Amino acid sequence: MAPPFSVLVLRIPYFCSLLLPVIMSILDQFKSITTFVFDMDGVLTDGTVYVLEGGQYRRMNIKDGYALQLAVKKRYRVVVISGATSDPATDRLQKLGIVDIFMGVKDKKARLEAYMQQHGLAAAEVLMMGDDIPDLEVMQSVGLACAPADAVTEIRGMAHYISLHPGGMGCVRDVIEKVLKLNDHWDLHTHTASV
Repeated sequence: MAPPFSVLVLRIPYFCSLLLPVIMSILDQFKSITTFVFDMDGVLTDGTVYVLEGGQYRRMNIKDGYALQLAVKKRYRVVVISGATSDPATDRLQKLGIVDIFMGVKDKKARLEAYMQQHGLAAAEVLMMGDDIPDLEVMQSVGLACAPADAVTEIRGMAHYISLHPGGMGCVRDVIEKVLKLNDHWDLHTHTASV
């Protein structure tokens, strides 16, 4: 026999109170972030590659672009490390103000460790969002490993935070917005275009 509804309602706040320390710990981790690191395909894009005469094309989200620009303007480091290469994607990222773009990277973990050493960054300051097996090792070397909602099982299983949004559909904005809001850096920049 199932417990009466009133018993179930009383148990929900108790369950939530058990999660509160975990939620607060993750929010503390978000607050200490100074550097965002993103994979390209499956994070900044939806993972689809259109193969057409004349080349391959990727799709990116305009709302992610707004958040990336704002993070750069607020002096956060934004880094893209990808195993793929794409001149159009690189051009778009540069137009958003991102200067630390590493494409065609074979060893993402070594690339990020060199970057962190060069800039004197502690792991606790770095958020990395990846979606697939090539991102696993590099994500294990940062303070806050994040994944889009549609990341592969192994990545979701090790991530500290899983966005409600899939890759290329707002997951980048989700994590940037959390960090900026927790640090009182998310303001309404009506003069920042969504490009």
